[in-house]
Amino acid sequence: MQQFKYSSVIHAPVEVVWKFHERPDVLQILTPPWQPVEVLRRDGGLGEGAITEFRLFLGPLPLRWLARHTEYEEYHFFTDRQVSGPFESWVHRHIFEPENGKTRLTDEISFSLPGGEAVEFLSGWLIQLQLEAMFRYRHQITKRECEGLGVMS
Repeated sequence: MQQFKYSSVIHAPVEVVWKFHERPDVLQILTPPWQPVEVLRRDGGLGEGAITEFRLFLGPLPLRWLARHTEYEEYHFFTDRQVSGPFESWVHRHIFEPENGKTRLTDEISFSLPGGEAVEFLSGWLIQLQLEAMFRYRHQITKRECEGLGVMS
């Protein structure tokens, strides 16, 4: 099992950052331009039991990915778990922590690849690099979209 973690501070209150993640179009907004993803279905918002299904491309090959939200505590965290898709297992926890009127947004992912330890050893570093680039982009977009929206005048 591999672990990945990315964290940044968003200069907006937790409620603002959380509500941004509740937007129906949030996956389209947060998808990096170099990573074509087509959202096929998104039901249930962020709550437990919510479903997200999308198609992504591994080169020219389309892959379907179905994830279900398994944990949810409003304004604190939600967790999605791969039901079917390219990984042997995938658990992604989104954590929202208040920090002096700002939000520490943390993405924690545990994953394993099909094919066992040898494949994971050889491919794991590449997945880590891709996750690093993707979450750096996602956090930059979240900052852009959220900062200034929750500021009291």
